[in-house]
Amino acid sequence: MSEYDEKTRVTQVVQAPPPDDAPSNDCLVVIYTAEPGLLGKRFVLDRSPLRVGRGADNHIVLEGDSVSRRHAHFERRTSAWYAVDDGSTNGTYLNEEQIAREALLTNGDRIKVGPSILKFLSGADAEAKYHEEIYRMTIVDGLTQIHNKRYLFEALEKELIRARRYERDLSVLMFDIDFFKRINDQYGHLAGDHVLRELARIVQDRIRRDEVFARYGGEEFVIVLPETSLAGAVALAENLRARVGSHGFSFQGEQIPVTISIGCALLQDDKAATDLIQRADEKLYQAKRSGRNRVCS
Repeated sequence: MSEYDEKTRVTQVVQAPPPDDAPSNDCLVVIYTAEPGLLGKRFVLDRSPLRVGRGADNHIVLEGDSVSRRHAHFERRTSAWYAVDDGSTNGTYLNEEQIAREALLTNGDRIKVGPSILKFLSGADAEAKYHEEIYRMTIVDGLTQIHNKRYLFEALEKELIRARRYERDLSVLMFDIDFFKRINDQYGHLAGDHVLRELARIVQDRIRRDEVFARYGGEEFVIVLPETSLAGAVALAENLRARVGSHGFSFQGEQIPVTISIGCALLQDDKAATDLIQRADEKLYQAKRSGRNRVCS
């Protein structure tokens, strides 16, 4: 190559990470709380650290006896966010696991502070993810991550119409946790929340894809069983009752005994979903009156 030939240099361009003070699209959304005005609220992560706790000087103020005054904070390091527990009395939880000191956050993570759960949404499309999450909150229970009461009734009405049209069986199970108030009183509300989540996971692992499992309210749950006879519903109920009774519920090192009572009902001349639910509820209370930890149909 002569000295007059032009030489070409290839340079690899590496995009530098954004500085710590660069604007962030990341946010936290309150997906579960005892405070009605807070549900669905979005907190943009526009500062670091962003503090959360019971004290009025926090950026996110959460009520509850299990929330410390300075409970935790969210800290940005280059392009990543970390949840950091500030020595809280009752701990900070990431996806149901207690944070030892700090934890890296990824999109969709759930952070539990006292009785409230915040969901971390990140990325350039965080705004769209927020709107998706708001819709999801209309059909999914924030604590247990199963369907809620609103979705239950919509699904049950559809199954009721389908069962009548094709002359198929349709059964419903309604169950709740025996002496749940005693669990909350003895082990604390955080333990009670853990029991609800773990119970939902146990049941979810057992039911089929076409069956609808929902939190009805408090410690009450409902399962809709399309094309299932009363005998089939009772068999499933007994299986679930045994699974829950033999499961080792444990929270912060303490074993918590848990049993459930279940009522079963088969579609008959019920005019609406509420009628079928009511008959299952009556059977549930029959199970509780006759000693709990049993199935009635």
